[in-house]
Amino acid sequence: MFLLIRIALAFVIAGWLMQQVRKPGGWVGRTVARAMGLSHSAMTDWGLRQLTVAKNASVLDVGCGGGRTVGKLAALAPEGRVVGLDYSAASVAVARETNAEAIQAGRVAIEQGSVAALPFPDGTFDIVTAVETHYYWPDLSANVREVFRVIKPGGTFALIAETYRGGPLVWLYTPAMALLRAAFLTDAEHRDLLSQAGFSGVSTEHVKGKSWICAIGRRPL
Repeated sequence: MFLLIRIALAFVIAGWLMQQVRKPGGWVGRTVARAMGLSHSAMTDWGLRQLTVAKNASVLDVGCGGGRTVGKLAALAPEGRVVGLDYSAASVAVARETNAEAIQAGRVAIEQGSVAALPFPDGTFDIVTAVETHYYWPDLSANVREVFRVIKPGGTFALIAETYRGGPLVWLYTPAMALLRAAFLTDAEHRDLLSQAGFSGVSTEHVKGKSWICAIGRRPL
């Protein structure tokens, strides 16, 4: 009986932790948001190197988590403006703490909202990034079309993630993604996702020996 209780408790805790990864909440969620930003920092740096970010660029980071990517983008666009958006109140709170100085200077804004209905007019941003977040979007195809809507003609969308189906260590990521109920796309499916949303010049980049992927597309002029 006690063994069954321990097993059941382990499943409950595992499920709760998985939910914290999908949508951080409370003080634990704030800790998770900070930890994920740190653990994905090197991958994010690599992904952002695939982009050309003008100093005066207007940038949106969808699913900004704890806000570290927002800070990196603000450094790349010192004369521009960066907006971070996340549907988790805990993540928004951490992102605002992380970027407090830039927010006070008017260079950064952090908003709570969903990729399903981005709270911005058509053609607002030069660049939109999504780092380690698209796995959990509610309707991936429709949500990428929503990203397309808010990008200026000639603007760029970069989807950056630490794993894709068919990449290295697939044996490790496959069960983890299943437990997270996360979208696990192949390299080709990432390209198709952006192309079908209307992006042109779609490409994917990788790092040898890692499962990292950066899918990039541009909104036609």
